[in-house]
Amino acid sequence: MQIKNNIDSIRQKIQQAAWDCDRSPEEITLIGVSKRKPVAKIQEAIDAGHRDFGENYIQEAMEKIDILGKEQGCWHFIGHLQSNKAKFAVKYFDLIHTVDKVKLAREINKQAAKIGKVQDILLQINIAEEETKSGANAAEVIDMVKEISQFDHTSLKGLMCMPPFFDDPEQNRGYFKAVKQISLDIQNEDIANVSMTHLSMGMSNDFAVAVEEGATMVRVGTAIFGGRD
Repeated sequence: MQIKNNIDSIRQKIQQAAWDCDRSPEEITLIGVSKRKPVAKIQEAIDAGHRDFGENYIQEAMEKIDILGKEQGCWHFIGHLQSNKAKFAVKYFDLIHTVDKVKLAREINKQAAKIGKVQDILLQINIAEEETKSGANAAEVIDMVKEISQFDHTSLKGLMCMPPFFDDPEQNRGYFKAVKQISLDIQNEDIANVSMTHLSMGMSNDFAVAVEEGATMVRVGTAIFGGRD
């Protein structure tokens, strides 16, 4: 029951954060980050009615999804994706959050075309310009979006970011605001085959602040499944 209780608790916090900024809690998807977690724990979350799961590693995710069944959830790829793994990501995942280069988007498009799929993707922005993290630079995003928009078998649905970790989540508010502004700038360009439906931002320690700044998807692992096994 612990996982169900954790999910319920986080949903209540999301609900409160949404109400605090006059948003509907229905706008926000809670993604349970299940990387490195055993199938039994994910099944426990499924049994509790949870549906959205985020995985970081292709091989691990494939094995788990094959056991659980793809239809048991909505699967989000949230780790760094290498081009040579794109065909597996396209086969297994409903949404790929971490597209950071046009080259990767092109390969995803190619692999999606092979199986007759239009793959939903998000563009990852390295909003704090950290050397240790993937993501496009904010200055190049509009040009990338225009190029990606021309692909027939990908559909760009929004942006994703992973700002630095701070003990005080307020320190990330400025980064979340900046990503929201970029999404508005893209929206104002009115580019075909592009929507800014989603902002994937906020994790276990700062999701409430992310919701207040416009997140539509929050990625929570530790607060649901506990610390690393």
